[in-house]
Amino acid sequence: MHIGVDIEDISRFENKTLEYDSKFLLKIFTQNELDYCFKNKNYAAHLAARYCAKEAVVKALSNLYDKLVPYSKIEILKNENKSPYVNILVDELKKYNYSLSISHENDKAIAFVIIN
Repeated sequence: MHIGVDIEDISRFENKTLEYDSKFLLKIFTQNELDYCFKNKNYAAHLAARYCAKEAVVKALSNLYDKLVPYSKIEILKNENKSPYVNILVDELKKYNYSLSISHENDKAIAFVIIN
């Protein structure tokens, strides 16, 4: 079992727009993630939470995988019951189970992941 956690300031993602910040945003997020986040009034909190989740996945993978996984290859989506899940876009890492919890409140976002 491998764990990872991350916490971020939501303000880091405030005032980001698809029009002016697309190069930066597409380096980190998939188009599916951006579509979801920018549909929400509080898009910065959703971006920060997904960023935390990606960072938590990278931390958990650091002792399991000898290559750095780009954030754009880690997709954080929601299933039918609105629970977040990791969709890993690296074939050799799809064999693992990823358990994810994310949250955001006021000015912080946090994510915790367990990989086994």
